[in-house]
Amino acid sequence: MKRALGVQAALEWAFRVEKAQLEIPPPKDVVEEGFGFGLEYVLMQRGALGCKVDGGQHKMGSYTHADAEVIAATVAGMPDSLGGIRMAIRVAELARAGLTPDWMPGVVPRCVPVETKRNQHGERSTTVVVGTERVLRRGKWRTVEVLACPVTWRPHPEQIVSARRGYKEWWQALDWVRDGLVVGGMMRDVDVTAAMPKVRPWKRQPPF
Repeated sequence: MKRALGVQAALEWAFRVEKAQLEIPPPKDVVEEGFGFGLEYVLMQRGALGCKVDGGQHKMGSYTHADAEVIAATVAGMPDSLGGIRMAIRVAELARAGLTPDWMPGVVPRCVPVETKRNQHGERSTTVVVGTERVLRRGKWRTVEVLACPVTWRPHPEQIVSARRGYKEWWQALDWVRDGLVVGGMMRDVDVTAAMPKVRPWKRQPPF
């Protein structure tokens, strides 16, 4: 009997439990020498991508299930239209950590002062002079400063939009991996089901 897993559960099993390695193909303009990549190239890739890149072609010291290797190889083949190598690494790292992309659930932009100051009377919003006005006070004309409190939105709506766009891109990548594993039919002990994470888990919340 095959073990039925949704694609997210299958990815977490492969990368987190079986510790499968994501083998990244070298760029077309880089000539491989010996095994894998040169150390300098690996370090440059880690720096550019901002996350760990699994190097080497073989896992040392323990056995990795063949189905997990198939899953890892499928992820490594992520097409450029879905993010290519960067998305493959993101999918693998999230699966290894057992995480779902942060789509900022429950977050609502709030209008807040750009800056505040605290004194013995408490916390106050910082104000700036935006002009002057002439006012009649006690029978005399006086010049007074017009003050305003600069405000901003936190988090900015664009941050929420960006986070949810990132979630959608991750979902599309998982959908592609699931289809590839189902069509490939190369796994002997794992059966990838149609189960998927929610497409838009925020759909009942205000759209941003």
